[in-house]
Amino acid sequence: MQASFLNMSTGLSRRCFLEAALGATTLLSSEDLLCAQQQPTFTTEVKVVALFANVMTKKGAIVRNLNKDDFELSENGRPQSIRYFSRETDLPLTLGLLVDTSMSQTKVLDQERAAAFRFLDQVLRDGKDHIFVLQFDMTVLVRVGMTSSFAQLNDGLSEVQTPTREDLKNQTGGGTLLYDAIVTASEDMMSKQHGRKAVIVMTDGVDTGSDATLEQAIDAAQKADTLIYSILFSDAGYYGLFGGGGNGRGVLQRMSRETGGGFFEVTKKQSIEQIFNIIQDELRSQYSLGFVSDNPVGISEFRKLTLVPKDKGLVVQSRDRYWAIP
Repeated sequence: MQASFLNMSTGLSRRCFLEAALGATTLLSSEDLLCAQQQPTFTTEVKVVALFANVMTKKGAIVRNLNKDDFELSENGRPQSIRYFSRETDLPLTLGLLVDTSMSQTKVLDQERAAAFRFLDQVLRDGKDHIFVLQFDMTVLVRVGMTSSFAQLNDGLSEVQTPTREDLKNQTGGGTLLYDAIVTASEDMMSKQHGRKAVIVMTDGVDTGSDATLEQAIDAAQKADTLIYSILFSDAGYYGLFGGGGNGRGVLQRMSRETGGGFFEVTKKQSIEQIFNIIQDELRSQYSLGFVSDNPVGISEFRKLTLVPKDKGLVVQSRDRYWAIP
C-alpha cells in the first residue's frame, strides 16, 4: 500500500496514529489525521507503506502474540525497519463477496448463499464495516453496492442467481468472467476505499471469456491493496458431463498467495460454513505493519515485499509486492 503520511509534532494516541498510518491509501490532509478531540500539527512529509499479515504455525493455528521485533521485512531484497506495528483487531473492514453464478455452480449456489448469509450476520459491524456483493457469470454484476446494512446485503444475496434460459439464449461472449470480476471489484469498488480490504471469491476457478488475464486480475487487486480469499467449491459432476474444468485450483491458489489472502477448498471434511469461520478468524487476527522505504520512489512501479517471522516454525501470510507511487 503506497501512502503519504505526515509526521506529528504533538502526539496522537497510539491507536489513532496506527489507524491513520495503516488505513491511508492517498495523500492525507491534516483533517484526515485528527482523532477524537486531538489537534496535532504536522511537518515533514514521508511515505509510509502499510501491509497486513496473518501468522500461523505450520499446522495452521493462528498466532496472535507476536511483536514488531519478531518479524524481518525487506523491499526488493533491501532490509527495512518496521516503524509502525499493531495487533489491534477492531480496525474497520471493507469486504467484497464475489459469487460465481455460472451454470457450473448451479448445484452448489444455495449452499454458498446460505453460508454467506451466516457469515455476514457474524462479521458485519453496523456502521463500521462495509461490504458489497458481486456476481459473475457471462456478465459481471454488482448486486449490492458498498453498505453496512445487513438488510440490504440480505436482500441482495437473495437475488444472486444463475442465468435464466432467456439469458443463456441471448448469451454472447464468455460464460464465466472470473478475472473480469476481480478487476471490477478492485478498480471500481476497492480502489476508492481505505484500510483493511479483502474479497472472498466463491467459484470453481474456471474462467471462460474474460477480457482480463489472470496476471491483470492479480495486478488490479494488488494496486487496490486488496487481499483475495478464494473458496474452491465445484460440482465435479458438471465437468464430468461437459468436460474441461481446467486448473481452477492452481488459479485460485496463485491469486490468494500473491495478494496475501488464503485459499480454501470445500470438501467432505471441510464445509463452506467452516471455511467462512476460518476466514472470519483470520480477518480479526491480523497484524498491521508500516515502514518507510529507504529507496525513494521515482516512478510508479511494483516493489517486492518479503515479510518473514524470525521463528522458522511460523508462516506469514501477507502480500508479496505493492504498487509504489511517487
